[in-house]
Amino acid sequence: MKPSIPKGTRDFGPIEMAKRNYIFNTIREVYALYGFQQIETPAMETLQTLMGKYGEEGDKLLFKVLNSGDFLQKFSDEEISNLKSQTSNHIAAKLCEKGLRYDLTVPFARYVVMHREELQLPFKRFQIQPVWRADRPQKGRYREFYQCDADVVGSDSLLNEVELMQIVDEVFKRFGIRVAIKINNRKILTGIAEVIGAADKIVDITVAIDKLDKIGLDNVNAELREDGLTEEQIEKLQPIISLTGTNEEKLQTISNVLKDSETGLKGVEELRFIFDTLSGNHNSQFSILHSQLEFDLTLARGLNYYTGAIFEVKALDVQIGSITGGGRYDNLTGIFGMPGLSGVGISFGADRIYDVLNQLDLYPKESVNGTQVLFINFGEKETAYCLPYLNMVRTRGIRAEIYPDAAKMKKQMSYANAKQIPYVVLAGENEMNEKKLTLKNMDTGEQQMLTIDELINKVTVS
Repeated sequence: MKPSIPKGTRDFGPIEMAKRNYIFNTIREVYALYGFQQIETPAMETLQTLMGKYGEEGDKLLFKVLNSGDFLQKFSDEEISNLKSQTSNHIAAKLCEKGLRYDLTVPFARYVVMHREELQLPFKRFQIQPVWRADRPQKGRYREFYQCDADVVGSDSLLNEVELMQIVDEVFKRFGIRVAIKINNRKILTGIAEVIGAADKIVDITVAIDKLDKIGLDNVNAELREDGLTEEQIEKLQPIISLTGTNEEKLQTISNVLKDSETGLKGVEELRFIFDTLSGNHNSQFSILHSQLEFDLTLARGLNYYTGAIFEVKALDVQIGSITGGGRYDNLTGIFGMPGLSGVGISFGADRIYDVLNQLDLYPKESVNGTQVLFINFGEKETAYCLPYLNMVRTRGIRAEIYPDAAKMKKQMSYANAKQIPYVVLAGENEMNEKKLTLKNMDTGEQQMLTIDELINKVTVS
């Protein structure tokens, strides 16, 4: 039988891994630059931790792990004979106690509650790990993928939102990807639901508005009707959904619309602080973002635990969905018995960023290059001569290897070409007599006999 891998999963070869590590390392470096510390949580969490945190649909997408040993021991003989009549949740509850993590946020909330006494608040953590979802695999949607999260918990300050936007800006500046950072506030959306007389429909309204880019205004309106909004309420929503102008003009317009909603005006005030601070209005010395910053009222984000500012990042030069998202949540740890701990976080979509960098060909050459120098193996005596030099080259930070066997020259050169190694080093009688090495440029074919210092300098500056 031919070997295969599960649907929705992927193998990554050396070049792909070099590209992925470039992404992870860039994000990791920027997180650390802003004082975030890395943690990791287990691939498996108890189902008690995971279930009920993602809604009914999310629960269906959890990968549940079968108990080891005699996993049917909790079933009575009658239940076993009637397995077909049992609900899948009832069966899973008895057969499975663990599941693969669905995201990094709920495990992080569990971590904070369990380690509260050890943590210095505010706690700034980042986490770069895979997550699993039992989704239907399709282009751009996988069952196993990485998330790159950063969160600050234990602080209500909007400076945290400002710093997260600076992190987003810095990461994409380093990648060379032009992006638009879209910001909204769930309090504004709540205020809108209040002023149109549909406060109980806030979730339905935000879910529908969130689809505006994908399905268009007519379909959004149709979905709102299905959710029970009246024609009058839908009519009141139209100018709000179609808001235009500068960020300040939009904020002023929505401020007028929400004049009777205390919650909505609070959201406007929070957004105005973020925009003013990032644009340097509070301090002319403040660094201004390189990226576009846009107040987007149609941005709702699907997760219902967001309570304040919400963010989404779109690439400007590639047609692809959101490549980063996040927002403020006021009570995520409350699900584990620790109410009132506010937090705000972002998550970079590593797989989509990978696709964008590929399409725009933005990977730095050094990030995907492997070995820089291959020492050719002519035999025992020549290898003994080369090994100290090989060690010196590596000590100077040059990625180098020696071909392990004294194979034919053509085979060794083919190996160098297949791995796209830019230089090979040859050492025979002449080189050993002169205590030098011959360096061959595999692109130009040029060969030079050099001292080890000359060789290292030549490879380093190329």
